[in-house]
Amino acid sequence: MEYTTLGNTGIEVSRICLGCMSFGDPDWRAWVKGEEFGTELVERAIDLGINFFDTANMYSRGESERVLGKALEGYDRDAQVVATKVFFQMRDDDPNSGGLSRKTIEQELDASLDRLGTDTIDLYQTHRWDYDTPVETTMSALTDAVRRGKVRHLGASSMWAYQLATAQHTADRQGLERFATMQNHYNLAYREEERETLPCEQEGMGVIPWSPLARGYLTRPHEEYMSTKRAETDDYAQEHPYADRGGREINARVEELAAEYDAEMAQIALAWVLAKDVVTAPIVGASSIEHLESAVEALEIDLSDSDVAYLEEPYEAVGVSGHA
Repeated sequence: MEYTTLGNTGIEVSRICLGCMSFGDPDWRAWVKGEEFGTELVERAIDLGINFFDTANMYSRGESERVLGKALEGYDRDAQVVATKVFFQMRDDDPNSGGLSRKTIEQELDASLDRLGTDTIDLYQTHRWDYDTPVETTMSALTDAVRRGKVRHLGASSMWAYQLATAQHTADRQGLERFATMQNHYNLAYREEERETLPCEQEGMGVIPWSPLARGYLTRPHEEYMSTKRAETDDYAQEHPYADRGGREINARVEELAAEYDAEMAQIALAWVLAKDVVTAPIVGASSIEHLESAVEALEIDLSDSDVAYLEEPYEAVGVSGHA
């Protein structure tokens, strides 16, 4: 395993971060697996040298956090780096269980700490931007969480560049904690973050992309992917039509290079993300132990500059904007 520093936090993390959305409660999403699988996946990740785990309170309505916390019980918790997120409404009958108000942050943070079985979360992230709460209120509440010792560092996820700039400027102006990381949507078939948001790395932020394999689209040929259960049931994948922005050609080129490198398509797509200097650690979800092991093996693939350009060409030829 390779390790790197998470932005300006000084924390050393594995170059692969295990995303924990794939386990929890199968009733929440058709492709989610249960506790036994989640425990095995976390244990194998640690065996492989992974020390960085990303979850969210909304994953399986808290069950992912609980499974992760229980799986880590038998290990040195200080050796692991755990990240979770807050924003999406947790309970249908409680509107204050979502958003980024002080009330929501404080009560949902305590709930996450309880499920994770820990006193402190290493990285606490805003899952989305809250248009109904002043950013000053959110940054103040998050800063208090850090100063009370419940959170070590703050992170953001999936927002427009102007929103990130506003949050950081607010923190600087009012003497509050800044966001130390950006968890953004970034992969070969979706590169809009390169326009404005990824330069945040110049601010010393760690970059931990989610969906580096485009919700599984870059793991198998186009037609084969379209027949999978996830393609049929994953609303978010359908909202981001990867194939429509040069993605079908990218998918074909990933398949072509996989044959040339004697690798899997997922490994080529992940190797491309890992080759980006701006990226700290892509967040990799796995629906099997073999998928996780394959992701770690991708660290050994060194794509040539010409192959990187070959993979990027179809997207750059289209050059259209998409969702954040």
